[in-house]
Amino acid sequence: MGQAESGARRYTVAEYMAMEAAADVRHEFFEGEVFAMSGASTTHNILVLNCAFALRTGLRGQPCRVFTESVQLAVESGRYYNYPDVLVTCAPADLAAQRTVTEPVLIIEVLSKSTANRDRSWKFNQYKNIASLRHYLLVSQTTCLVEWYRREASGVWSFTPLAAFSDEIVISELALTLRLQAIYEDAGITQMSIHPEPEVPEE
Repeated sequence: MGQAESGARRYTVAEYMAMEAAADVRHEFFEGEVFAMSGASTTHNILVLNCAFALRTGLRGQPCRVFTESVQLAVESGRYYNYPDVLVTCAPADLAAQRTVTEPVLIIEVLSKSTANRDRSWKFNQYKNIASLRHYLLVSQTTCLVEWYRREASGVWSFTPLAAFSDEIVISELALTLRLQAIYEDAGITQMSIHPEPEVPEE
């Protein structure tokens, strides 16, 4: 989340929506407070586009849509609205929506130093309340690493870290496979070394 508007003024949802419709800068909304979203690195942009392209290709012919960071998500209507880096929805109401979607199956966030802890903890806890959500992916932009959270049939969220270009994420609900090679294509990011760095003896 970015910086709160000066004075921490509280807005109604209607005021927020009207501001977003006219604004050049995107804002998140949480319990009446509005936060300007900061810009992103070129690497972040490449990873977002790679994810969106791979998903769009895999979903071709299916009644689903891939949206990137300019499309608003109502995480909780009336309380929390934000802009995930990438999301996929197959809900008919979302496919007809002009600005705000509500029922994603998959959300992807590309991590940065300033957002990583929040994306893993606070934001994930908010996303868990979205009944339609089945997959949450956190993509590192410093090394080949995707943290895959998946809602199991029991309702419990499992966690799988993937760190090789050959690794695959099978999204059964969407009948597609997302490969890490496709996510990191042309991003200039390498795999983590399989050999640990040698320890330097203390003097």
